[in-house]
Amino acid sequence: MKQALITGANRGIGLELTRQLLTRRDRVIATCRQPAQAIALQDLTNEFGDRLLILPLDVSDDASVRAAKTAVSGRVKSLDMLINNAGILIGSETLSNFDSAIMQRSFDVNAVGVMRVVTQFVDSLRLGRDPKVVNVSSQLGSLQKMRRQWGRYSYNSSKAALNMISRMLSFDLQEDGIALVVLHPGWVQTDMGGVHAAVSSQDSAAGILQVADSLTLATTGKFYTYAGEEHPW
Repeated sequence: MKQALITGANRGIGLELTRQLLTRRDRVIATCRQPAQAIALQDLTNEFGDRLLILPLDVSDDASVRAAKTAVSGRVKSLDMLINNAGILIGSETLSNFDSAIMQRSFDVNAVGVMRVVTQFVDSLRLGRDPKVVNVSSQLGSLQKMRRQWGRYSYNSSKAALNMISRMLSFDLQEDGIALVVLHPGWVQTDMGGVHAAVSSQDSAAGILQVADSLTLATTGKFYTYAGEEHPW
């Protein structure tokens, strides 16, 4: 039985990752900004009981992340997996309608937020069994695959920043025996991806966990798709 912490667990991929980890009998600390409003997440406690702990965590707020760390430390001694799933996409952008506030917010959540969480929980990961960090990124953050029609300045650049952060983290975390993987979850049928997306949240989550399970220190710091294929940076 592993102990995993997931950010952005109230819906979409995060919710499905929570469900699948619980189904395979792992323990999950599921976090989101407003747990009281996360009805689908709260409903999982009826089935899985005390193997699910739901806590508030806003990755864009230093105090919130510190409070979550304190709450987790009071309940568990170690973490075996940290899944940085929380992220935002605020509309489509072009050169003509660029809004600096949207870019700042996107970076704060999608890139800086991951650093907030990792730096707070790295001590718990150091005590884990075969500990792993999973950073949910996007093909839209790939410099090599960037296309003209992918016109989202803030989201794309924040995910590209996350990719660089992940590469740097992988070197430091490797020294502590912690492996890290960056994952493109696919174009997923969620509130963010929309109903016309190609991949179900169930298939995406299952693929993410399969890649995470096979991750080793020898393969740390790489970018994969949810289907297990190495993704270009």
